[in-house]
Amino acid sequence: MLDLYPMMQLKTVWQLGSNNPENQHHLATIRQWWANLNSKKVTWQQRIITENSEVDQLDWEPKRFDEAFAIANPDIRGITLYWRKPDSSVERNTTPHKLILDSLNQYLYIFPKSQKELVIRVGFPSIVYETISLTNPQYLYNSSGENYILTLQDASQQLEVKVSMSPENLKQLLRQLTR
Repeated sequence: MLDLYPMMQLKTVWQLGSNNPENQHHLATIRQWWANLNSKKVTWQQRIITENSEVDQLDWEPKRFDEAFAIANPDIRGITLYWRKPDSSVERNTTPHKLILDSLNQYLYIFPKSQKELVIRVGFPSIVYETISLTNPQYLYNSSGENYILTLQDASQQLEVKVSMSPENLKQLLRQLTR
């Protein structure tokens, strides 16, 4: 996937007081991403971080105190992030000492200036896949035009799953199955 976006910067870092000549450009990139969240459903997660921790290594599995809401009026004025929760007139804000925008996964990590041991992750809700388990299903296989259709049936659960595959996907599947 990285080959598809060779010019795309995967992580944009802004830090308070940084001498990096790109620091203000990074803040502008983050400001645009933050503003584009308006009216979109986001997850808001807070975790404790130690000095040696990397945000990617923290446990971001959902916790009971995590929130999901449609963010309203997200804005960065100066270096302070502002937003509202839906149906609330109260404008909330936090001033960071550091921001990391993970463009690949669409997360913004906010390190509040007032709480150095805290990191906030704001992003889009992750996709949760429903798993269906079939044990020794009956199967049917046929072609339909350019695609191949594999149908799996489980009579005991009264389930039928149809998978349409291109010739290339079918070849890949067969290679995996014959290993």
